[in-house]
Amino acid sequence: MTVVGTRVKRVEDHRLLTGGATYVDNLREPELAGAAYAAFVRSPLAFARITGIDTSQARAAAGVLGVYTADDIGADPVAPANLPPEAAPMSQPVLARDFVRFAGEPVVIVVAEDRASAADAAELVEIGYEPLQAVVDLEAAATDKVLLFEAMGTNTALVVGALPEDDPFAGCEVVVTRNMVNQRLAPVPMETRAAACAPDGNGGVKLWLNTQTPHGAATALAARLHLEPGQVRVIAPDVGGGFGGKIFTADVDVTALVWSARHLGRPVRWMETRSESMLIMNHGRDQYQRITIGGRRDGTVQAYRYDAYANAGAYPHGAFLAGPTMWMASGAYAIPRVDVQIRSLVTNTVPVNAYRGAGRPEAAAAIERAMDLFATEIGMDPADLRRRNLLRPEAFPYTTPTGTEYDSGDYPAALEQVLVAADYAGLRADQARRRASGDRVQHGIGLASYVEVTGIAGIEFSKIQMDADGSVIVDVGVSAQGQGHQTTYAMLIADDLGVPMDRVTVRHTDTGNLGAGIGTFGSRSLQLAGSALQEATEKLIEEARPFAAEAFETTAVTEVRLNRATGRWQVGDDESRQVSWGEVVRRARPTGSLVVETTYTTPKMSFSFGTHLALVAVDVETGKVTLLRHLACDDAGRLINPMLAEGQRHGGMAQGVGQALYEAFTYDEDGNPTTVTLAEYTIPSAADLPSFELLTMQTPTTANRLGVKGIGEAGTIGATPAVQNAVIDALSHLGVRHIDMPLTPERVWRAIRAATGS
Repeated sequence: MTVVGTRVKRVEDHRLLTGGATYVDNLREPELAGAAYAAFVRSPLAFARITGIDTSQARAAAGVLGVYTADDIGADPVAPANLPPEAAPMSQPVLARDFVRFAGEPVVIVVAEDRASAADAAELVEIGYEPLQAVVDLEAAATDKVLLFEAMGTNTALVVGALPEDDPFAGCEVVVTRNMVNQRLAPVPMETRAAACAPDGNGGVKLWLNTQTPHGAATALAARLHLEPGQVRVIAPDVGGGFGGKIFTADVDVTALVWSARHLGRPVRWMETRSESMLIMNHGRDQYQRITIGGRRDGTVQAYRYDAYANAGAYPHGAFLAGPTMWMASGAYAIPRVDVQIRSLVTNTVPVNAYRGAGRPEAAAAIERAMDLFATEIGMDPADLRRRNLLRPEAFPYTTPTGTEYDSGDYPAALEQVLVAADYAGLRADQARRRASGDRVQHGIGLASYVEVTGIAGIEFSKIQMDADGSVIVDVGVSAQGQGHQTTYAMLIADDLGVPMDRVTVRHTDTGNLGAGIGTFGSRSLQLAGSALQEATEKLIEEARPFAAEAFETTAVTEVRLNRATGRWQVGDDESRQVSWGEVVRRARPTGSLVVETTYTTPKMSFSFGTHLALVAVDVETGKVTLLRHLACDDAGRLINPMLAEGQRHGGMAQGVGQALYEAFTYDEDGNPTTVTLAEYTIPSAADLPSFELLTMQTPTTANRLGVKGIGEAGTIGATPAVQNAVIDALSHLGVRHIDMPLTPERVWRAIRAATGS
């Protein structure tokens, strides 16, 4: 019997749903007794020169312990990730020095005895600004007429790919070009960022941080503050969502907090307000895309071009996201010629970084719109066009024209599953009837076949401790924010070691327990940490085997084996005499535990895939869109826990639909944010969504030991273009060819009026 592959309920949920969770802001650790509180003074301007800072009134305010500026804090600036040394002038200071480059950038940190005093004192800081012309629009930024960093001489942080001089569309019978916007999004996790830092008395610190990457945070903080690596211990307690916004890369606020705690010699806490979170937590997406697709009238796509500007925000921490976009540019299709160029530009907006999908949704949205545009131009059904151009199973492993190697898949099968389950022919027939009758409510059907890279940063770490009472403590280098790690890894351990799940404790939060770890992002946790754990269980069994042989008083060590069904050791197939894990451990470590550590490295990344179908109703008089049905066939290789996979798919699809219909973070021409509350930045609720219809395939991969692929971001990649295509399909008979996201009632209404001339 095995628990792997079965629908096991999450073991975390009882604690999380009954008030047993522990988040940073409700920690009551002894080290945090008497903690002070921090507040930040942030720039109200998008671009300005700092002419002076007067902190005297704030320093004299009741309860204030310290008021610090860039001149006080001894911390290195945050260099752009994965960019060459020449980009160093684009580094972000921990507190703004000389210039502010986006509204919300921290300039001063105030530390006081309590939260209210810190907030009040922050209001007393006086900062002089000389306003400068802000650059918000990507096309304006590309001209370099106004520079964010004079020393760079350009607003271009990174260029990925290149467009050749020859014409890739020469010989194509049909060529379609379209400009599109993949709008800026805010992550909006349920829990905003928070930190609590306590000096350890030896020059180091203990930091509680709601991060996706505890080890990465510890390493980065030690480097910025010129500390030894072991002097920063990071603990991530329960974390209320992340979606990329809590990958510790450029958390300058937290760096200032840690410096302040060390400087004052006392614990300091900070909790981001919701308005702060909307204003300063890294945003996602934000590309201006020009796509061109060409081919024959029989539906054969011959060439595709993706030419885009990517908004990196004020500091290009996420400029590297252009890479995954290029990897995925051709999507799930066998297109002979694919040219890509992406210019990542700095603007006076919040820095853009990884947000659920991180570069892949941008690519999928573009190629899926391109496929529908091409189908419309040649008069072919979008499903038939995809059938003709999807990669076939026999093509794998397949290297795309942009150099990405896809490992395995059956893309046509995913498409056919969805079409059959939805009764595609019936939906088209109903659509035709509505069009013929001139119904006020028109239906649209949208398809999106996608592929996405998972298992990024292919190394992970694990440790297993088997105690003498037969309980197991597991440490992994990834960190949970709701994914169900405790359940998943306990299932793997239960199968491999034969112990009950309730005897397994999974720890993934404390750099003091495991020396290294990469973290949770890029749909990597199960295939990397899970594979690391499987290696660790094998290592543990081999280390325990001689001691089990000793218990049986046999020299035939290789004949002694673990019976995983009973969780006990035996010789060969003889079940008449067995010994427990506890007895074996006591022989190995009479007063302790048996401990093994492993480092797992994957030979390559894996590629999930699938097809989504959306059915929408559009009121042509008001522009209101209602999502009636959404079907998804998402393949993530071997499924360890189908229930957890479904939960990940549901969440991702909700966010994908949110981008298509509701969400957009916007700025005015001066760089002032205009959507800083949840009244202005609209996200979908459960009432706005139908019951998702989930279909399943399992196409195992050889890219890791478990044969699994990531599925945590699938919904944000497949759902968005499916819904966008559906809305445009509903209006195509009226002459509507494209509407940029989000497809709000006003945008849809205006598109209808423009197309019909009324």
